Amino acid sequence: MAKFMEGLRYSESHEYIRVEGEYGYIGISDYAQHALGNVVYVDMPDVDDEVTAGEEFGAVESVKAASDLISPVSGTVVEVNEALEDKPELLNEDAFANWIIKVQLSDPSELDALMDVEAYKEHCKE
Repeated sequence: MAKFMEGLRYSESHEYIRVEGEYGYIGISDYAQHALGNVVYVDMPDVDDEVTAGEEFGAVESVKAASDLISPVSGTVVEVNEALEDKPELLNEDAFANWIIKVQLSDPSELDALMDVEAYKEHCKE
């Protein structure tokens, strides 16, 4: 069964963001990694790339399917999780500990449009 983490914001496309100051760590939820199955590749943007809320920034490929990654917020990529380049399966081991990109938020008010953990749990039941 999928795990849900308090204190994060979630998008309808199953990305989460953990905000620390002006930065956000974006990854896929535990629910998403369960749905995908064994992750074999993570396509990530480059540092200094711009991401836009609601738009694709990469993809996760599993043995079952490929799924676009949709950014929950707009901002500038300041770091990518390079560990995923060699070990994409880290997303299956702990989706919340293994974020995909770190962005500097350009519009923190976009966070208001995302779900809290209770709303996300309901979303996953649908």
